[in-house]
Amino acid sequence: MNELDNTPRKRNTAFKLRIGDLLKGTPFKAEEKFLFLELGDKKVSRVNILANCVDKFIQDGEKKYASLTVDDASGQIRLKSFGEDIETIKELTQGDTLQIVGNVREWNDEIYIIPEIVKKVDPRWLLVRKLEIQKSKKDLPVDAESKNELREQIMKGIKDAEVEGGLDTEKLIMDLDASPDAVNLEIKKLLEEGLIYEPRPGILRYLG
Repeated sequence: MNELDNTPRKRNTAFKLRIGDLLKGTPFKAEEKFLFLELGDKKVSRVNILANCVDKFIQDGEKKYASLTVDDASGQIRLKSFGEDIETIKELTQGDTLQIVGNVREWNDEIYIIPEIVKKVDPRWLLVRKLEIQKSKKDLPVDAESKNELREQIMKGIKDAEVEGGLDTEKLIMDLDASPDAVNLEIKKLLEEGLIYEPRPGILRYLG
């Protein structure tokens, strides 16, 4: 046996990504075998994501299979486990906020994750992760059209939440595919223009 056979294999980096960004990746294959997702200058085959469980399927019996659909407000992706590995996700339930480390796969044009580690975390970590990822991105210029679109999305979110007595700022930031800084800047402008108001800290209402 070649002495190199006993050399431990180095694990691929588990990139911290939002699901929406992950799904923008281009699958790279060799001889029809999936190897990684090309995402900018990254070759992504392993990820570390935070998301909420929104759907669950378990198939017990001879052919064991389980899947979880998770959502982080930027997109949805499925976790898939087979055989005895379904124990990794079997006890999790819809509504759980999860930290997931796993390997990316692609089959029949679907990008999914084979989980290695799945654990419950406090839902507030979703916002922390979004801020963390945003800070790691390079600052890109935002054109006027994008700013107007963001402004309209913020206004729509606030108007739609009027029946509930207002919109939580953190929820708004999580739901929008924009940097927290950009969202906060637009909120500040809308407050200054008198289009919205803040009846109490962190809650936004439409002044119509």
